[in-house]
Amino acid sequence: MKRKFARTSMPARGSVPDSPSPVSFEISGEHLTPGVTLLRESTRFVVHSRHAVALDLCLYDPKDPTREAARVRMQRTECDLWHATVHGVKAGTLYGYRAHGPWLPQNAMRFNAKKLMLDPYARAIHGTPDEAEHMRTLPDPRHSVGCIDNGAHALKSVVVDESFDWTGDAKPRVPWQDTVICELHVKGFTQTHPEVPATLRGTYAGLAHPAVTSYLRDLGITSVQLLPVHQHLDDGFLLSRDLTNYWGYNTIGFFAPQNTYSASTDPQEQVREFKAMVKALHAAGIEVILDVVYNHTAEGNEHGPSVMFRGLDDHSYYRHQFGEHGAGYVNVTGCGNSVDSASLPALRLILDSLRYWVTEMHVDGFRFDLAVTVARDETDGFNRQSPFLSAVAQDPVLSRVKLIAEAWDISRMDSYQVGNFPEPWRELNGKYRDTVRSWWRGDSGATAEFAKRFCGSQDVFGWNQRPPLASINFLTSHDGFTLLDLVSYAEKHNEANNEDNRDGDSNNHSTNCGVEGPTTDPKVLQTRGQLRRGLIATMMCSLGVPFITAGDERGRTQRGNNNAYCQDSDISWIDWHDCDEEMLTFTRQITAFRRSHEVFRRRSYFDGKLNPATCLRDVIWLESDGTLLHHEEWHQETRRCFGALLGPASDSASPLLLLFNNSAEPQPFTLPGGADNLWSLVFDTALSPSFPAMPTPGLAGAQTYPLLGQGIVCLTLAAGDPEALEPKL
Repeated sequence: MKRKFARTSMPARGSVPDSPSPVSFEISGEHLTPGVTLLRESTRFVVHSRHAVALDLCLYDPKDPTREAARVRMQRTECDLWHATVHGVKAGTLYGYRAHGPWLPQNAMRFNAKKLMLDPYARAIHGTPDEAEHMRTLPDPRHSVGCIDNGAHALKSVVVDESFDWTGDAKPRVPWQDTVICELHVKGFTQTHPEVPATLRGTYAGLAHPAVTSYLRDLGITSVQLLPVHQHLDDGFLLSRDLTNYWGYNTIGFFAPQNTYSASTDPQEQVREFKAMVKALHAAGIEVILDVVYNHTAEGNEHGPSVMFRGLDDHSYYRHQFGEHGAGYVNVTGCGNSVDSASLPALRLILDSLRYWVTEMHVDGFRFDLAVTVARDETDGFNRQSPFLSAVAQDPVLSRVKLIAEAWDISRMDSYQVGNFPEPWRELNGKYRDTVRSWWRGDSGATAEFAKRFCGSQDVFGWNQRPPLASINFLTSHDGFTLLDLVSYAEKHNEANNEDNRDGDSNNHSTNCGVEGPTTDPKVLQTRGQLRRGLIATMMCSLGVPFITAGDERGRTQRGNNNAYCQDSDISWIDWHDCDEEMLTFTRQITAFRRSHEVFRRRSYFDGKLNPATCLRDVIWLESDGTLLHHEEWHQETRRCFGALLGPASDSASPLLLLFNNSAEPQPFTLPGGADNLWSLVFDTALSPSFPAMPTPGLAGAQTYPLLGQGIVCLTLAAGDPEALEPKL
């Protein structure tokens, strides 16, 4: 008879204590899934490797993480899965893998059993996530750091009990047309918050605090987009400069929440704390969207650390170029490697990770960093029917959550793919950002394209029947200037990054309004305020999904740093002790204004056709003299001013009139209609405050509105027949 249990095998007798725990390799026809499964009296470990010749499971004592308590030689089964079930192993146990195989970098095989590998499916990771010399293998396992056994000091995977009381949790399921996204950093958002207890600041628990959730709700935010919360590794070159990878785009754990963002040191509690944060945000009606990095890992190029994929099966997990000089990493991410999402093990891991965060952690969606890399097929080209995009489209879980693509990677002819992702994807609209910035800066010839972006970028998304809500309209994000810096600096100032200001984008479409950086000049400050309000108002009145960067509503500055990826400091944190109250009030008002007007939350493009229910076209474009604005006039280099008469979305609403002027000079604007039509002011971003505290005297049609420079005006029809508003030919 086959024995059900066997003792742990010892690769090096005497180096690791023998374990009294019996080990089973029976699977009885069960379907094995990668990762760890807690059973009634034991724990099953499963890991993938096609090219390893042997795999060891190493168990560590959580009371002394440097001590390897037992080692188990795993058995291989179908689908290149290695497995072992160890009796008596409980939640909290630390573990890792040692993969045996050839050292053949020219064939994309970099096995080194002296290095302890993380489980790619680990639910939590123990240890300080700093890149260290002991993680490296070069030049090979026999020389230099490659021959050092790093088991004692390596990061360890953790066996996690995933139980959690989700009673009462209900996902907000906010429709796209009602969505307002706020991008924020888990640590930076609460690090200085005076109402959050000091022990919770900068943590998941801090973000769940009622003072935080109520602030977001009052701001009009429906969905927070968290910068990467997957466990990441701080780069060695940054640590040597006393800097860190603050943004976290350096993943080593696709299932594990970043342990340094937790108020607890217990890995079990870290996972529960993340879940409690999601539950608290849901209770406030706020969705949780994760910024996820599946395009590359922290292992970098061939000189980088070996912590998971590289040591388990480099050939299967990464994209390589094979030539006469051997295998080199395909690097379309700028980070040294690219995950091969067209290979079965990598694709499965990505999909399993996404489903885990939705089903187990209850998140509501994802923003995919450098999504073009993940959407490349087996020929390494972007493909709208790539294995990843096709798998997501038919997945019963993932196809129903919010999916946002950063629709580019780098260095390839097909790297920029804005507008080319299939349904149900939404995309960060980089064309919107650049065009709206340029127009408000006063660049010549930008008005026609500005109007296209305002109308939902039909030229970008409409060609394949995608709606305006496919466009995520953003003006700023973590990557680049803050909104205040956008109107305060003509040049980047990244000296604090210790790269001689060479890093970061030099093409920002920004302006300093006459003075570089901080100033007390009242005229400069007034102009900066007008531009910021005009920019935010443009975004809130544009068709598409608005996207705010946390702190812009408060006047946050990074002191001109447009690449603060390594600044875990007051450069990046929200300053809760200093606030531009006027900007905060305006942002709250303009988000509420959008929420109350369906015309800005349209699910279809403007078509200019007459609506018999409202007796108006959905949009009419106007010259400042009240006449129709014709096609050839849009492209005038000197065009600085225009109006948009918006027909109501229903017969119970009133028409709205938006007047735009990006020049520094005022421009009187003739209002549509006649003496019987009465217009009432809603807001004027050139004024401070922009929303009038009291109702304003109405202006009759055919009168002129004193449209100031660098502002947007919104008026609503308070009285009169809408049919009289359309200019006569």
